[in-house]
Amino acid sequence: MNLKSIIPPGLTLTHRVSSTRLVIQAVHRFDSASTHTSVNTSTNGSAAAAPAPNASTGKLSLNVSGHVGANRADWQSSCAILASKVVSQQQDTETSGCTGGKITTVNGHKASLDLVPIDNLPKPLSIADLSPAPMHGSKLRVAYQGVPGAFSEAAAGKAYPNCEAIPCDQFEVAFQAVELWIADRAVLPVENSLGGSIHRNYDLLLRHRLHIVGEVQLPVHHCLLALPGVRKEYLSRVISHPQALAQCEHTLTKMGLNVTREAVDDTAGAAEFVAANNLRDTAAIASARAAELYGLSILEDGIQDDSSNVTRFVMLAREPIIPRTDRPFKTSIVFAHDKGTSVLFKVLSAFAFRNISLTKIESRPHRNRPIRLVDDANVGTAKHFEYMFYVDFEASMAEVRAQNALAEVQEFTSFLRVLGSYPMDMTPWCPSRGE
Repeated sequence: MNLKSIIPPGLTLTHRVSSTRLVIQAVHRFDSASTHTSVNTSTNGSAAAAPAPNASTGKLSLNVSGHVGANRADWQSSCAILASKVVSQQQDTETSGCTGGKITTVNGHKASLDLVPIDNLPKPLSIADLSPAPMHGSKLRVAYQGVPGAFSEAAAGKAYPNCEAIPCDQFEVAFQAVELWIADRAVLPVENSLGGSIHRNYDLLLRHRLHIVGEVQLPVHHCLLALPGVRKEYLSRVISHPQALAQCEHTLTKMGLNVTREAVDDTAGAAEFVAANNLRDTAAIASARAAELYGLSILEDGIQDDSSNVTRFVMLAREPIIPRTDRPFKTSIVFAHDKGTSVLFKVLSAFAFRNISLTKIESRPHRNRPIRLVDDANVGTAKHFEYMFYVDFEASMAEVRAQNALAEVQEFTSFLRVLGSYPMDMTPWCPSRGE
């Protein structure tokens, strides 16, 4: 049936429809209230009688298939619903130019579309995409201080096997590499069993906002390296990192070498410097791997003063890890007080009363306030150094006793910061004997 025969003048249909049943609900207002018309039609040719118009409002209320359109808002809603449900069917004249199933019209409008295959569309992110990189994943980029062959590189490999190690020429560069998202982690030394603390890194821990997320202990095996063919008697200088020189001090003296000892940035860098400059009167203290990398010969193997020489490294990240209680944890803090060291005993007693063992205590001068003056008219003016105290203790921040201890410490201090609560390195250890 031709729908135009049942549509009154002034009412137009803007959508082509299929052969399925169509119910149109509409309200049309003419200039005169006497000419109101209502239509209830269907494609099967039946038509409903039109109800009388409402003379007071000039609007027509009609009932079509159980629906009531009492005002213009109902009419607009009905048209919107109708438009959303009508499927545009193309006539033969619109599809005559289609070949191979291409779509040439969309919603009644001619168009030329280059459709993207659904397989090439980007996939939505999943929770796996938002999860942090695995602690021992091969995709982690780990910054360390030194050049390839340094002990810090070996520590990075032990902490994160199969990681991408990124060498940095200074400790601070390694911190910044993590902060600037160039690296995911940093592995830096903080203390050695012979040489003591690496104070520079303690200062940087306070200056930067990175978090300690783990530790690793690496046995250190030092070698005396020189160019091939060089004998020990020809040496006049030995270069290495200050810590390495300190760890081999007594052994070098016992060897009877009349050499000058000079400090450089790192052990592997010393080996690289000797090789790059063809220095036949200079030896380097570094690892056996550094000798292999830079083509040097090992004059003496294992020259550290103590075979139980071990360096402790910390692993740093932008975000802290969640403390747990299912394995041994260690927590590192730093604190200070305006009244100097007088509160140190009270702070330490907060841990002693709760049976929390301390594994490290380190004091560093307060950079912003290095000297404290104490005035006394009778005895003059006393000058004391101001200190920041670094403490490591064996407890997780998930434990109530650790939380209570820090709550008490906070009462005695003017500054307190948790550097990290992280798993302890529990790997078996034995004196190093080369790699």
